[in-house]
Amino acid sequence: MSIFGYIRMKFRTDLSRVKGLGSSKDGTHHWWYQRLTAIALLPLTILFLIPFIRAFGSDHGEFIAIYSHIGNAIIAILFFIVAFTHLRMGLQVVIEDYSHSKGWKTVLLVSNWLFCWGLMIAATFAILRISLSFVI
Repeated sequence: MSIFGYIRMKFRTDLSRVKGLGSSKDGTHHWWYQRLTAIALLPLTILFLIPFIRAFGSDHGEFIAIYSHIGNAIIAILFFIVAFTHLRMGLQVVIEDYSHSKGWKTVLLVSNWLFCWGLMIAATFAILRISLSFVI
């Protein structure tokens, strides 16, 4: 072991050396979760775009009829949930890497969380309202 490896090992706690955890403690989980959402977005984007393109340029009644189909509504909701989750995690990495002030980092991380969750809830509510419009 080189002197630099010894110095790095010296600054880690006994528990972190045993568990093999770095300073972030859950970086691998975040990385895998972001890759999982990216892979899930591939088919969801295609399945979301098919009815969306079909509804594009149609009148209001046709649009409501297309998204009143339960399959289209579920795909759209899943797409927005996965997309905004992926966006939140990606922005979190950018904020953590490039924001050096602890106060601003906290403000930006909370704003990111509120922004992404707000849009996710708004999109889900809008799709549910559209898909249930014939029922109500």
